Amino acid sequence: MTAEGEKRSAGRAMAGRLSWGLADQAASSMTNFAVGIYVARSLGLAAFGVFSLAWVTYGVVLNVSRGLATDPLVVRFSGPPDASWRTAVARSSGAALGMGTALGAACVLIGLGLGGRLGPAFVCLGAVLPALLLQDAWRFAFFAAGTGRKAFTNDLVWGVALVPAMVVAAHVGSVAAFVLAWGASAAVAAVYGCLQSGIRPQVTGARAWLRAHRDLGYRYLVENTCVSGASQLRAYGLGAIVGVGAVGAVRGAELLLGPFLAVLMGLSLVTVAEAARVLRRAPHRLARFCLLLGGGQAAAALLWGAALLLMPDRFGELVLGGVWHSASELIVPATLGVVGAGLGTGAAAGLRALAAARRSLRSQLFASACYVGGGLGGAAAAGTVGSAWGVAAATVGGSAVWWLHLRSALRERHHNPIPEVRTT
Repeated sequence: MTAEGEKRSAGRAMAGRLSWGLADQAASSMTNFAVGIYVARSLGLAAFGVFSLAWVTYGVVLNVSRGLATDPLVVRFSGPPDASWRTAVARSSGAALGMGTALGAACVLIGLGLGGRLGPAFVCLGAVLPALLLQDAWRFAFFAAGTGRKAFTNDLVWGVALVPAMVVAAHVGSVAAFVLAWGASAAVAAVYGCLQSGIRPQVTGARAWLRAHRDLGYRYLVENTCVSGASQLRAYGLGAIVGVGAVGAVRGAELLLGPFLAVLMGLSLVTVAEAARVLRRAPHRLARFCLLLGGGQAAAALLWGAALLLMPDRFGELVLGGVWHSASELIVPATLGVVGAGLGTGAAAGLRALAAARRSLRSQLFASACYVGGGLGGAAAAGTVGSAWGVAAATVGGSAVWWLHLRSALRERHHNPIPEVRTT
């Protein structure tokens, strides 16, 4: 095959992997979107706010698992499945399952201590965390292997199992029931992931995995928990400053952006692996790849936000019920926040591919501090709308820092090239 033919073949393969990433995240995010809409319409604004607090707490735990278990897997084991990949997946999925069990137990204890309306939701969240984290670990394993079709199938199984579970939860009519239904259906997909991969999670290998990849894992842990931790702090702070209904309004605006966020998150599943492949095959193209990735996502976010502004009120009320009025006021700042996030993900993928964990961590720490400061400062100054504008400004500023660090990392690599290391 000629060099031009190889280039076209590689391009088609990349497009295929990105397409499966989008399809998988579409399935996953539409599942989450359906859950959010169902809860919002079934329980009202205040109960939806309680559900949202449990949701952002899950986001923190999920990012702990990704930082320590699956992000190092994607950086160091992206390629065709082989013996080392299978061993790595067994250990990384075991680490995810072990963390889900430990952190789930902590959630149960916290929930028992909280009581009230929030306590039962946290108890149920703790019970389902092991299944939720294991299912997510299978997705990352399949994308690292370049078999996104399996991740897509796994999320479809989750979505199908969710339908009867949601019907049962609706009959019960509580936040706790919806949390249990969401997690129980994830358990079905987690078990199916074991069958798809033919790999059994090795919880006993978790310690060896964490030790072998601590140079990346602990930095990614801090980086990832900064993202979800900042979101959680903003949610709790917004609830304290404005009220729990404000948390529901913000989550409602996020649901309106859900289909586009599905694209953003779907690409994030595969972009680090693709950036790592670009770095190995054509290092000089990495910056261009990241720029196209970030710019394309930002442009798409603007188009989606414009479409939301043109949506009739009656359609919004049909989707979100009583949450629509509060959420619709946040469309413009929420869209600008996603534009900033889209720009930043391009640079973040490049830094991950370069294994520049120190620079990546610095960027995320700065962005997260701005997010919390902007969100809570805006809430204190102008309520829910002010919080949304503060977050938008912070996200755009954080994106600029990501790109400055990527430029510096690329210059450092040009002057001091470091060969790729695949840990066995």
